[in-house]
Parts: sequence; structure tokens; C-alpha cells
Amino acid sequence: MIATDYLDFETSVDDMLDITGDIKRTLEESGLQAGIVTVFVPGATGAVTTIEYEDGLVSDMCDALQRLVPKDIVYAHNQRWHDGNGHSHIRASLIGPSLSVPFAGGKLMLGTWQQIVFLELDNRPRQRRVILQIMGE
Repeated sequence: MIATDYLDFETSVDDMLDITGDIKRTLEESGLQAGIVTVFVPGATGAVTTIEYEDGLVSDMCDALQRLVPKDIVYAHNQRWHDGNGHSHIRASLIGPSLSVPFAGGKLMLGTWQQIVFLELDNRPRQRRVILQIMGE
């Protein structure tokens, strides 16, 4: 069976949101016991990954992204579109728009300190939708 659902939320610039609880609730409501949950971000400036969601690592991730893909350098995208979010597109591409998580016994098979997070990488607040597709039995 395949079940599809959506998470809708508003973001602020540089947000990292723990969406694990929402995904767990959606999985529970599906009634499926074993399979895979695919988490997908439609859009070019948002991303999903896993992390230990705690203040120190949230800050560390923001700092790491600034070191790897600085906001304040020249991007051809910005020169063409003048929207100032060239760094947002690059960051989202590096982290990725999707994640697959296995589940068994109706529970996500995440590590003890592992949460699923959405990263807002755009340079303005956004209304976001994350697609959850649950495949299993």
C-alpha cells in the first residue's frame, strides 16, 4: 500500500525545524507496520536531513553552511535574477530534497539521537509543504 500526506508550515530565514513528531504521527495514522517513508521537499531552496536536534548542533550546522557556501560572495544566479538567494540553491542541492527512512512495527527506525529536520535555506520566510509518501504493508 502507498499513503501520501503533507506537512504544511511557515518558516523563517535559517530555520531548522524538527519534523520527526509530525512524520511519526502520519505514519501511525497510516496503519502501516513495515516499509519506507520518503520525505520530499518540492522547491529549490529547502532541504531535509537527519541530525541530533539540539541547540549546539543547530548552531554548528548554520556555521558550517556559512563556511561551505557563504552568503556574501558573488553568485551568477544573483546576477541574473537579483533575488540574492544563489547560496540558498547551492546549499539545498548539497543537502538534498529527500530522505528515505525505513520503519518496522509501525515505528521509524531512527537512531536514539537522530531526528528528521527541515532546513529553510532561502533568504526570506516561506510557506512550505513537505510531501510524505509511505510505502509498506
